[in-house]
Amino acid sequence: METAPTTPVSASEPIVCRVTSWYYRRMGMLGGLFLIFGLVFLHDGVRGYPQELVIAQEKEKFMKEFLPSFEAAKKEGRLPQWMEDAKARGMPTGVDGDSPRWKSYAAKKGWPEEPKLYSEREIAEQFYYGYGCLAGALITGILILRNRGKVLLGEADHWVSPEGGAIRYADVFRVDKRKWEHKGLAYAWYRTQGGAEKRVVFDDLKYGGADKVLARLLASFSGELIEKVSESESAESTSTEMEK
Repeated sequence: METAPTTPVSASEPIVCRVTSWYYRRMGMLGGLFLIFGLVFLHDGVRGYPQELVIAQEKEKFMKEFLPSFEAAKKEGRLPQWMEDAKARGMPTGVDGDSPRWKSYAAKKGWPEEPKLYSEREIAEQFYYGYGCLAGALITGILILRNRGKVLLGEADHWVSPEGGAIRYADVFRVDKRKWEHKGLAYAWYRTQGGAEKRVVFDDLKYGGADKVLARLLASFSGELIEKVSESESAESTSTEMEK
């Protein structure tokens, strides 16, 4: 990962890495999306889907009951009376003896021409998705609040993680930098006093200046360093293996 030139830090000077504005912007956008989607889902569950269901039921009644009654009245010679009854109910009567059309009736009402007949399950799902998204927005907000004031602190012979744990550089035996160039992420494995192996993350996008702490660690590091292999090195290695 490319970083802008920074002022060199002496080996004894503490390195204080605070949460970046980029992290807050990203989390804020994520929380906002969760909130918007949650409100949209709830709107569909409370009003959108039920209203369209009513329209779909009206269309079903129009096609299966109203239109057949028109054809029957026309066939039996009582169309004028049928038309009077239809007008009294606010229903269309057709034009020049033609049968009424749902398309025209729906347009006059401001209804969709092809409403969907939603099931109870589909309506209920909108509430599940809505509450799930709102929960995601709440969790995102909590994470933002929890990270306020957190710092990654690099000292001369150890660093202090944002969670408050102190880790000596000398206890680190493996560092993985393969994701550093593109994602600003590096992983370090260390052994505790009890011999347990643990992994910590250096996140340069979240903690501004984490690259300096990593550089201080690597300055005296003698363990296993895993870095991204370039395409030329990979091709050369493959060619050598083929020659063997």
